[in-house]
Amino acid sequence: MPVESIKVPDLGDTKDVEVIEILVKEGDSVQENDSLLVLESDKAAMEIPSPRSGVIKKIIVKVGDEVNKGDEIFSFEVEESEQAEDTSDKGSSADAKKEKADTKTDKNSDKKSEQKPEQKPEQKSEGKTGEKSVELIRVPDIGGDSDVEVIEIHVAEGDEVKAEDTLMTLESDKAAMDVPSPASGIVKSLKIKVGDKVSKDSPILEMEVVSSSDGSAAASGGDTAAKAEKDEPAQESDSAKLDDKRLAKKQAEFAETASQRTDSKVYAGPAVRKLARELGVDLTLVEGSGNKGRVQKEDLQNFVKSRLQGPATAGAAGGSGIPAIPDIDFSQFGEVEEKPMSKLHKVTAANMHRNWLNVPAVAQFNEADVTGLEEFRNAQRKESDKRGVKLTPLPFMLKACAKVLDEYKQFNVSLHSSGETLIQKKYIHIGVAVATEAGLVVPVIRNVDQKNIWQIAAELTEMTDKAKNRRLSKEDMQGACFTISSLGAIGGTSFTPIVNAPEVGILGISKTQVKPVYINNEFVPRQMLPFVLCYDHRAVNGVDAGLFVTRLAEILSDIRLLMM
Repeated sequence: MPVESIKVPDLGDTKDVEVIEILVKEGDSVQENDSLLVLESDKAAMEIPSPRSGVIKKIIVKVGDEVNKGDEIFSFEVEESEQAEDTSDKGSSADAKKEKADTKTDKNSDKKSEQKPEQKPEQKSEGKTGEKSVELIRVPDIGGDSDVEVIEIHVAEGDEVKAEDTLMTLESDKAAMDVPSPASGIVKSLKIKVGDKVSKDSPILEMEVVSSSDGSAAASGGDTAAKAEKDEPAQESDSAKLDDKRLAKKQAEFAETASQRTDSKVYAGPAVRKLARELGVDLTLVEGSGNKGRVQKEDLQNFVKSRLQGPATAGAAGGSGIPAIPDIDFSQFGEVEEKPMSKLHKVTAANMHRNWLNVPAVAQFNEADVTGLEEFRNAQRKESDKRGVKLTPLPFMLKACAKVLDEYKQFNVSLHSSGETLIQKKYIHIGVAVATEAGLVVPVIRNVDQKNIWQIAAELTEMTDKAKNRRLSKEDMQGACFTISSLGAIGGTSFTPIVNAPEVGILGISKTQVKPVYINNEFVPRQMLPFVLCYDHRAVNGVDAGLFVTRLAEILSDIRLLMM
């Protein structure tokens, strides 16, 4: 069996993409389209599928390597080569038999087929070489996102593309993603343009593809023959049409750039668009210096500098109401190094910025006497070892919060975007902030009110391990009603976490401290847990917040109340 090299496919404009996970090992048997490894760029993480079925002979890359299009990643032993050769031999034999049959048919039907002597040979030839058909290419599954913006189209009408070539780039509020071609063919017509919003199964383009020959081609009978006659003149002029369309494409590129400016659409990549949003800059005002007028980071930075150096205006940068922070050349003060932010760090930063700007948050502080809770927890060590589950204070916090959320339902809501209604949730899912080497993530523990302490502890351990190993799925981080951020293991007396909209509340837990507490006419040492409730004042009143933290402190001070 022959050994082939598997190389990195087209990744769009992305370069130096990091290998973050290898999903196979040497000797593994894989099927076509099985995932081989995972790459992560500054835009998104993507899985690289196997182009064929076979056996992995050698892994050439390792986790942490940076790769580009065309880099060799695996040596691959193909299993289908013998079958392909047999098929080829059978096809040759069939061709030979068909030639004899055609000759005999021609001799016996000279008189009967004088009007259309070439119709049957043409029909058979069409069946062997495959017939052309126009297919509608649609947006594949994009992970539940809807109304995703088309920010770049990589093909034009008349272009010849191969399977896995990039057709267009989409940008959601989380990442940018390239949409590959599912087949090889020629682009007949585009159904979308830059700036359009698309969702799963939205039409992208029409593509002319050549289907492989099989029995079904012959079954069409006269229809196939008629199609062959109809397609013949089109085939003769294919090359001329392609030349005309390529010329039209070049002419359209200039017109597209001009129309984008007129329609307030800008030719720019995801990183530039994100930077513009952070700086509050309207990209339609920025003149691009890249290919086809593409706006680059340098253009954006120069635009901001020119505005800052120009005369002061009453409005803020870009009309957003938020003044842009100027760039400073820190190298004038000493040695510096510019380090790129990870994708997760950038997404977190954008979310925190959006929540800080939109949520009028108020903080309510309190502390709970957890002396009894700690005594009970420490008494469960043997049972904890027996179950193989680490019992920390956090499962008790989750269970207590679930009980208070059930009692004070105004904390288990979300504001409708119209500002007219509140969405009351009938479930209690609680997110737990987890710090990882890659950044901050918030996995969600579902139906906390329906689980006991041991179940919560086991699920919390599982989710934390998945977070630290970068195994969390999108679903693992969705659906929370409330969030807990605990810095108790690190230290500090208090902090005010940012409300994670569309939730309306978040609990910040600090480090337990031993303090003197006045009980029964004397001071006694007690373990006091400081915590803070930050809440969205649009949905929650201050009185309700005070009742929430008071009730939470009561339950944590006497965990028997969890049974009531």
